[in-house]
Amino acid sequence: MYPAEMVIPMNKELTDNGFTGLETPEAVEEHLGSKEGTALLVINSVCGCAAANARPGAKMSVGGDKTPDKLFTVFAGFHGDAVAKSREFLLPYPPSSPCIALFKDGKLVHFLERHHIEGRSAEIIATNLKMAYDRFC
Repeated sequence: MYPAEMVIPMNKELTDNGFTGLETPEAVEEHLGSKEGTALLVINSVCGCAAANARPGAKMSVGGDKTPDKLFTVFAGFHGDAVAKSREFLLPYPPSSPCIALFKDGKLVHFLERHHIEGRSAEIIATNLKMAYDRFC
């Protein structure tokens, strides 16, 4: 598990920008188990591609005309049980962090795995997500 003093500032990059942190399996079940509306989930990480690409891309993607109804985040290597519960909603995809998932009415409709995030700019990730919002939100 990563130390809190390392994780908290990285987590705040999203929670200070409209994302709700899900820290327990119960919170994940309550929020991702909803069958109404759209939700974006970012499984956050301490890695460089989360810092340079995933978090900035997720933040840039929201706030336009079409955006998910709800924004959530869990932190890999820190909120272990919540991350494990989140990954149940991401099946059949294997565990990946960071990753970004869009749900509509409780169904996974768009997913960016780590290999879609690494080596791509935050702008490309934001554009990819906005295209998904245009389709599903």
